[in-house]
Amino acid sequence: MTDHSKKSALVLGAGGFIGSHMVKRLKGEGYWVRGVDLKRPEFSATCADEFVTGDLRDVSFVKRVLEYKGPFPNFHNSVPYRYILPFNEIYQFAADMGGAGFVFTGENDADIMHNSATINLNVLEEQRKLNETFNGVHDGYSECNRPELDFKTKIFYSGSACMYPEHNQLDADNPNCREDSAYPAAPDSEYGWEKLFSERLYLAYSRNHDIPVRIARYHNIYGPEGTWYGGREKAPAAICRKVAYADSGDSIEVWGDGEQTRSFLYIDECIEGTRRLMESEFQGPVNIGSEEMVTINQLVETAGKVAKKVIMKDHIDGPLGVRGRNSDNELIRKELDWGPVMTLEEGIRKTYNWIMTQIAYDAMNIENVEGELVK
Repeated sequence: MTDHSKKSALVLGAGGFIGSHMVKRLKGEGYWVRGVDLKRPEFSATCADEFVTGDLRDVSFVKRVLEYKGPFPNFHNSVPYRYILPFNEIYQFAADMGGAGFVFTGENDADIMHNSATINLNVLEEQRKLNETFNGVHDGYSECNRPELDFKTKIFYSGSACMYPEHNQLDADNPNCREDSAYPAAPDSEYGWEKLFSERLYLAYSRNHDIPVRIARYHNIYGPEGTWYGGREKAPAAICRKVAYADSGDSIEVWGDGEQTRSFLYIDECIEGTRRLMESEFQGPVNIGSEEMVTINQLVETAGKVAKKVIMKDHIDGPLGVRGRNSDNELIRKELDWGPVMTLEEGIRKTYNWIMTQIAYDAMNIENVEGELVK
């Protein structure tokens, strides 16, 4: 019989940056974890009890990954249907996403909207159907004698601050990102519109189908094991990479005049805030971000300080996004009695040091390959 003595969690997008960190946190808390993604984590082995590779845009695949078959890697095994249960918790991080170089060019808008919306629709609708097999609503499963559950699957959805209206973020020094400032809606990108739509989708399924949800609006999450090259990296990783490759006195490219403002949240604090939200009775949406707002020029200077290099800036044209954005944490302090405490400099130091190890590792591999070629 299926054992539910250990809490179970399904992490969608577990091969990505935030998802892989969440898997580690949940395992540390004693959960049985299934991770799901198109690919495994790039920079470290997953510690999920079971990792399933597949496409969440495929509704038949989603139906199968939502089924908890007990604390064993049973995804590919047949289990009597009466023993299949929902997961205690689902963390939905899977999305088509990236940094400004991917999101704000306009070239990827259709894929971003289609892929992410399809995943969220699949997850919610298939979870609704699974839930109904336990309360007699779905007559097709009545012969399975499935008991009424003493819990309801709680779903976390990772939204984004990109859903806030552009008109509230034109002043670099005084952006308005309070949760209640979201309407009238006017995000500056299709990525933001999709995030807003999906946020409303989760709230609608919660109201109409009694699915407990928790929604966060993330603000620029960064840290070790995040993408740091290739065009989808976020600003902290891109700046750290450029500074790492530069010599003291060199210039690095900065998009625009560098006076656009942002706040950046270190990954460990993102995970902490998310877990606190999931353990609370507060549904959200709520900002999970830092209130330490800096210009991109100051971000470069912080990375230079950490690297002990003098770094000049070569301002060039590039996708910029809104002029200013900063997390407003009044609501999260009120509802969860929590807020992030790590300084940007401390987080950049950790991130820079990790990127330096990646550069050294890549260089070592190149030397080994060249040595083999010479032989």
